[in-house]
Amino acid sequence: MKSPDEIKQVVKDKYSDIAKGEETGCCSSSCCGSDTEIFNIELDEYKNMSGYVPEADLGLGCGLPTEYAGINKGDTVVDLGSGAGNDVFVARSITGEEGKVIGIDMTEEMIEKANRNNMKFGFNNVEFKLGDIESIPLEDNTADVVISNCVLNLVPDKAKAFSEIYRILKPGAHFCVSDIVIKGEMTEEMQRSAELYAGCISGALKEEEYLGTINSSGFTNVEIKKSKKIFLPDEMLRRYLSEEALKEYHSKMKGIFSITVTGLK
Repeated sequence: MKSPDEIKQVVKDKYSDIAKGEETGCCSSSCCGSDTEIFNIELDEYKNMSGYVPEADLGLGCGLPTEYAGINKGDTVVDLGSGAGNDVFVARSITGEEGKVIGIDMTEEMIEKANRNNMKFGFNNVEFKLGDIESIPLEDNTADVVISNCVLNLVPDKAKAFSEIYRILKPGAHFCVSDIVIKGEMTEEMQRSAELYAGCISGALKEEEYLGTINSSGFTNVEIKKSKKIFLPDEMLRRYLSEEALKEYHSKMKGIFSITVTGLK
């Protein structure tokens, strides 16, 4: 099993390659090979949303957190794992010029790509900052809303991540994140696969454990707004699992799900 720092480096390397256009992401409909349909998540929902910027949409999300985020005009919104800025620009269209949207990402290439996208529009209330979700580079009580899209499952210490979300939210503020969770048991071989971790799978918690982590961080009114089952075909899993491990996967795993969940500070 790789250490948390080693896992972070694998994730960072993968998403750096994605930012440079050298690879596709596993939290998308074209993971682990552009010709292989992996997830049954419809990613075209963004196309009808105000503020949608196609160049900023790298197909890395597993939900639509802005749909349930309750963002208001004038809000300060923080997007964790902001990538090329997809959710940031959608959120900015809701907050208007009166608000502010801050994107946080640990990958330098993603920050550079997001800033290039923002330069096309000249938004002076959009900012992208390099930073780690386990140690968010923002002051306490900064945000009215925190959003994230298929990123927290990539963080080794999820309890620390949600503790940081709690810290940067204003009293009475809330978060809305889309993420990957599992029902059933993750096989040991899947847990050991750093590549599957970088693809948002082996880093996923059981749904009840995920919600328990949120509650333990101090949040109240925790609610799953949307849940959708994800299909992983055997042809993809065989790239990472032996035949014996694949049989174990089918016997122990009840399902992998994309959930969108909210919570109140």
